[in-house]
Amino acid sequence: MLRFFKSSLPTRLVALLVLVLALRLPLLWLGIPLTAAELRALLIGERLHDGALLYRDIYDSTAPLAALFFGALDAGLGRPLWLYRILALLLLVFQALRLNLVLNRADVHPDRGYVAALTYLLLASVTTDLDTLSPLLIGHTFNIIALSALLPTSREGYDNRRLFRAGFLIGVAALCYLPLALFLLVGLFAVIIFAANSFRSFLLLICGFLFPYAAVSTFFLYTESLPSFTQFHLKPVLTGLVAGTDGLPLFVQLRLLILPGIVLVLALFRTFTTSLGLVFQVKFQQLMLVWLVVAVAIGAAGRGMAPGTLVLVLPPITYFCLYLWQKAARAWVPEVLLLLIIGAVVVVRYRTTLGLEAVVQIPAEQRYAVQPNPAYASLQGHRLLVLGPDRRSYVQNRLATPYLDWRLAQVDFGHLNEYAAIFRLNHNFAQLPPEYIIDEAGLLPELQYKVPAVFSHYHPTRIPKVYQRK
Repeated sequence: MLRFFKSSLPTRLVALLVLVLALRLPLLWLGIPLTAAELRALLIGERLHDGALLYRDIYDSTAPLAALFFGALDAGLGRPLWLYRILALLLLVFQALRLNLVLNRADVHPDRGYVAALTYLLLASVTTDLDTLSPLLIGHTFNIIALSALLPTSREGYDNRRLFRAGFLIGVAALCYLPLALFLLVGLFAVIIFAANSFRSFLLLICGFLFPYAAVSTFFLYTESLPSFTQFHLKPVLTGLVAGTDGLPLFVQLRLLILPGIVLVLALFRTFTTSLGLVFQVKFQQLMLVWLVVAVAIGAAGRGMAPGTLVLVLPPITYFCLYLWQKAARAWVPEVLLLLIIGAVVVVRYRTTLGLEAVVQIPAEQRYAVQPNPAYASLQGHRLLVLGPDRRSYVQNRLATPYLDWRLAQVDFGHLNEYAAIFRLNHNFAQLPPEYIIDEAGLLPELQYKVPAVFSHYHPTRIPKVYQRK
């Protein structure tokens, strides 16, 4: 199989796509339940489609470009969950093929073909976490594109425009998922080892990175929401308040990383026991080691639970696996190892379907999916507000207020003794108040007392904690 994919013929690409679809489509066809990250994306998309402005009319920390992407999808089709799954698969395929192209063009390894793309997509199929469209997955695509701009086109150094473009792409990635800004460290190391004038080249990289942020900040400035941009996006993510809350629990993520980790250890052992010929290949190996460290740092910034965390380490693992798949004294060893990895991927991915969950000792991702709250099953198709962190009721209903993330909503609901918070509550409910309020936090009596113009219209229903506007 490895010999087959080491060829650059188009038939190898077709075979690769068939193999990937065979690994991923059956489980997608059986149906992956709605994840918390997808529910957040759907709600943001709906609010933006209705004309809301991010951070001013939506209290959430999702990065602006990712939110804009979700809004555009909702404008084309309401709650396009199936489109999310298709786009996630297309992004992964694009990332794999783009990385494969860069590695081949840069001559970082004697063997060419589609082995790198095969490794990337094979390890990406371990978990259904990468079947969901997440801001991290979207942003990581731009970092993959930026890699080619970080490599010099000649042995003499960089073209200045390429460095600015690399910084620009890293800035766009950070506008999809802010911790991806740490990828600037990879850019800095690339400048140090490849560029003749490191300081000047790094300034170009920084200017390219800051340009997208300057454009976005200008937009929020003219819409009078720049303070909200800082308060609800930059500050929460930088302080670790919100990042990673929608992903799988840390112990599940770590168990899912066992197989890629074993492959990485084997690949590193083979890499460091293999002599490299060109100086460029040695420098590229060092660059990939830095990428691996930065990927771990980005994962830690999301507390290891951000949706799509595995995709961060796929590029360095893919590179080091090129040495794992090279010719060995016993030619059958890499082939058998690849078949064992494919079998392990199938077992881990389909452990629940095959009844092997107890053997593998990894809980199914479906356990952490979002299901409608049975206590409020009779509420469907309404505009409502949930006073509390539980967003399950929004699966069958629409978000009617800016208060999507309950922790960020504490800027108002946690300061009911302050006039500014009361004023913002009155303003946010004045235009189109929700039909129902689910009061899980027990705040409605206080709200009716302090903001009677809005909340005095809500009366109890037969369902506990549910109030209807009359």
